[in-house]
Amino acid sequence: MAHREPNAAAASLDLSLLRTFLAVHRAGSFTAAARLLGLSQPTVTTQMRSLEEQLGRELFERGPRGVVPTTVADELAAQVAVPLDALAAVADRGGFGADQPPDPVHVAGPAELLCTKALPALAPLTRQGVRLRISTGLTDDLLEGLRGGRFDLVIATTRPRGRTLTSVPLSDEEFVLVASREWAERIGPDKVAAEGPAALHGVPLVTYAEDLPIARRYWRHVFGIRLTGQAAITVPDLRGVLAAVVAGAGITVLPRYLCLDELASGALVPLLTPEDPPINTGYLTQRPGASDNPHVTLVRERLLQAGRTW
Repeated sequence: MAHREPNAAAASLDLSLLRTFLAVHRAGSFTAAARLLGLSQPTVTTQMRSLEEQLGRELFERGPRGVVPTTVADELAAQVAVPLDALAAVADRGGFGADQPPDPVHVAGPAELLCTKALPALAPLTRQGVRLRISTGLTDDLLEGLRGGRFDLVIATTRPRGRTLTSVPLSDEEFVLVASREWAERIGPDKVAAEGPAALHGVPLVTYAEDLPIARRYWRHVFGIRLTGQAAITVPDLRGVLAAVVAGAGITVLPRYLCLDELASGALVPLLTPEDPPINTGYLTQRPGASDNPHVTLVRERLLQAGRTW
């Protein structure tokens, strides 16, 4: 089979093959690309084999969670992405002069950050005709949905790996160990600073999940030890954790942005003020390439602007 360089062969390639190729490259799997394009998975597979035969090069390698693009695929995607996106934008508008409202923007992320920070920041965009569809969940699940075309933008609590998604830092959240005023008095002022986690022995712990994810990180980062034991209460929404601790259920670790009012009013008391508190960076994530929906750009820019103040 003759080997040809992608830039020499692409000029005579079928646009439908290139469109399918770009969808696979961005989605990271034949199945996800098929859903995006409204095709069957065997059709996508057949088209990619045809494209590889025409190019004389392998474009994708099978991986445990989809396909991994080769360097040839990355080069081809860089060549065809901009013109194909521009062509798709014209086609989706129904031609020049069409007056179709943009589709809703699908945004996903942690429920607490979306409800307390992101939605208030995005609310004014409705005056410009922006429609929003909000989904919540865990980062890994949401990123899979982003790759599969379910979402336009995802606020991720970790930076996505690989080249199928692009991300930029959105905001930093600082974690704080807190208790109600009653529990803080029972534990004693400055006792945690003096004795470390021993000062918290027997105090009920309220957490997000059974494996104590945020609290474990705090213990490891601040105290240098592994947190063991069981939670008194678990609730899969940090706003519920906040409410329980304010009501006197025990102690917890929360993002500072979520409990600023309670700290200011004294309803919650910080039990420790470490010099180097745990900080987690959130990332605004999307599929590579320009979206043909101008409202996605509006939402993205608004989130990045507002995220600097969170």
